[in-house]
Amino acid sequence: MTAANEGAKRETTDFGFERVALNEKQGRVDSVFHSVARRYDLMNDLMSGGLHRAWKAQLIAMLRPPKNRPFAHLDVAGGTGDVAFRVLEAGGPATQVTVLDINESMLRVGAERASGRYGERVAFVTGNAESLPLPDAAFDAYTIAFGIRNVPRIDLALAEARRVLKPGGRFLCLEFSSVDVPLLDKVYEAYSFHVIPRIGARVAGDADSYRYLVESIRKFPTRGAFAGMIESAGFRHVTDRPLSGGIVAIHSGWKVS
Repeated sequence: MTAANEGAKRETTDFGFERVALNEKQGRVDSVFHSVARRYDLMNDLMSGGLHRAWKAQLIAMLRPPKNRPFAHLDVAGGTGDVAFRVLEAGGPATQVTVLDINESMLRVGAERASGRYGERVAFVTGNAESLPLPDAAFDAYTIAFGIRNVPRIDLALAEARRVLKPGGRFLCLEFSSVDVPLLDKVYEAYSFHVIPRIGARVAGDADSYRYLVESIRKFPTRGAFAGMIESAGFRHVTDRPLSGGIVAIHSGWKVS
């Protein structure tokens, strides 16, 4: 075993409320998404009451893919294609989207959903957000929706996002956040821990995976702390926009040079 592997084995990180070896988290996350891939989009509708559609619509509104010029977009952890298809439909005919996900089960679902609808305008690529198999300065924009909290080394993923963006490119992250509305926070807490795993058990046959997903939301950094991480990665004009009382937030940053 190399010194790097030994170090990763000793270092720990969050897997929901559990502490695990850093080099074990990705495999465990992969197992969760292999399990839920076929019902992932349906479960998003059921868990959010359909709100995830409005949140993603707001993400695309902030992205504003152009209608009249080429636009190269990267959607990370977007295996089922939900965000990618929205970008393609909002952009012009010269908009191209690369969907990257580490989980091949999710990518298969996305490729099946695309089923030739967009031709060569969309590509599905297996890859790790921490080490993107993509060239420097290749994309006009990067999105990641409900995926960055599952990345073991978020700082590496942010650095890679900046690397593959062109100067002037934009980073957008849609992620669960901290509810900041009195009473709503208590209702949301009870719903998350008691209702969502039951929906997962009934619809997807997997309560444990959805229990992990709920726990991972609670362990994700606050909006301010995550904004600091984005800035530390070299992005500028960093902002966050809470939606639905802070249930989710859209984080934005620009690669200035």
